[in-house]
Amino acid sequence: QVQLVESGGGSVQAGGSLRLSCAASGYVRGGYCMGWFRQGPGKEREGVATFGGDGSATYADSVKGRFTISGDNSKKVYLQMNSLKPEDTAMYYCASDHQYGSSRYGGCPFGGWGQGTQVTVSS
Repeated sequence: QVQLVESGGGSVQAGGSLRLSCAASGYVRGGYCMGWFRQGPGKEREGVATFGGDGSATYADSVKGRFTISGDNSKKVYLQMNSLKPEDTAMYYCASDHQYGSSRYGGCPFGGWGQGTQVTVSS
């Protein structure tokens, strides 16, 4: 069982920056996918940025050029968010496919989730 714990959310004004962090603990092995999803008010959960098992990154079109994902061999993953917009307001979830799941993004079957961290961007 792998546990995912996020940190780094908060409230910022439009144009500001935040950095999210996620650490995986438990039976963690390399070569797995990790990344970030988000769910805004009244919206479905969507993929934001993820790493594949080969280290390749996938970004949602809405965040390309503004968000950067980085990580450390399936154990830690970060999301640097710059030029934040009000539409980025959402609960952000760290995800991994250490547990096989049905949320496919970037070619990975995400099934493990953190508890979420809130990001609020005001105009």
